Amino acid sequence: MFPTLLPTYNRADVAFVRGEGAYLFAEDGQRYLDFGAGIAVNALGHAHPKLVSALQEQAGKLWHTSNLYRVPGQEKLSKRLVESTFADTVFFTNSGVEAIECSIKMARRYHYANGHPERFRIISFEGAFHGRTLAAIAAGNQAKYLEGFGPKVEGFDQVPFGDLKALEAAIGPATAALLIEPVQGESGLRPATPEFLRALRNLCDEQGLLLIFDEVQTGVGRTGKFFAYEWTGVTPDIMAVAKGIGGGFPMGACLATERVARAMTAGSHASTFGGNPLAMAAGNATMDVVLAPGFFEHVQRMGNYLRQQLSGLVNEHPGVFEEMRGQGLMLGLKMKVPNTEFLDRLRAHHMLAVGAGDNVVRLLPPLIIDETHVREAMQILSAAATDFEKKKTEAA
Repeated sequence: MFPTLLPTYNRADVAFVRGEGAYLFAEDGQRYLDFGAGIAVNALGHAHPKLVSALQEQAGKLWHTSNLYRVPGQEKLSKRLVESTFADTVFFTNSGVEAIECSIKMARRYHYANGHPERFRIISFEGAFHGRTLAAIAAGNQAKYLEGFGPKVEGFDQVPFGDLKALEAAIGPATAALLIEPVQGESGLRPATPEFLRALRNLCDEQGLLLIFDEVQTGVGRTGKFFAYEWTGVTPDIMAVAKGIGGGFPMGACLATERVARAMTAGSHASTFGGNPLAMAAGNATMDVVLAPGFFEHVQRMGNYLRQQLSGLVNEHPGVFEEMRGQGLMLGLKMKVPNTEFLDRLRAHHMLAVGAGDNVVRLLPPLIIDETHVREAMQILSAAATDFEKKKTEAA
């Protein structure tokens, strides 16, 4: 019999029914240390009291009215995002890929409104992942995501990550914008250097292009600042945000400057559920926590502590780990053993992490972890590595 759930996921045989802080609890009551956070989504961990309270309060008042009317929660959250970022305006979505779609449309619309409808092409970078819609997989240009879905959506070009000369050669009369993740998550935690991002900004300014940052995974404190672009001194024209912004509730946002956004007039873009009262309650509660004094400093401390511990782990198990990568609490281990098998061993030891390209294991814990969680994670990582070393010795 064909499964009632469309079989597009290779799911692990475990179901979680409850969460608390940095832990998840399975149907059988077993507790797991969560260093995946729903792929960098549960920024405040599980069942954070402020989020629970905000959602319960809003659920008893109003769930949905549509964007045919003012939504006070949107007005509040957009103001906070504008005050805390480069942006002048915000469009709320339900997901990261919707924020990417809004970013692409906004870039094209900007040039159209300024008398250059021929400028519609977007340049992205090899290894990118921007989501699973037809436009997003065209922007990412990874064969495994494009296969079987017909002709690739027109309007996207791609160059090697970090290759400025290739980028300059790819820019033409039809180029509208550059689209980049400050740190490529899905392809193995590859950061763009500040120098490269500054070069992109300069190119855009010189040639009338727009710079789009995909901060779906890197945003909302994940790298130790509100958004990763703050580390570089480079500001985009448009930015796609999601994952951590709702603390686990489905929501995203497209942020932009006034200069770019002016072309997005009434009727040019819309979303039925985007910015609904429940999402806005979750988003505002998340902002209450992450924008509080000391929160980002805590993420930086925990990120530095975790990096130090991981460096030691790599040295202790050279046959299992090749190197440690990443920034803040967006860290990864490049493996010498299959990352899928290592993730299985971690889960057997009751810890969760996330795979990535280039045979990397991503560690994306909730941003509220403390040193005790890091020490527990190190014990489990070491135990999983030891399992592989024993297996190798037994096979010899």
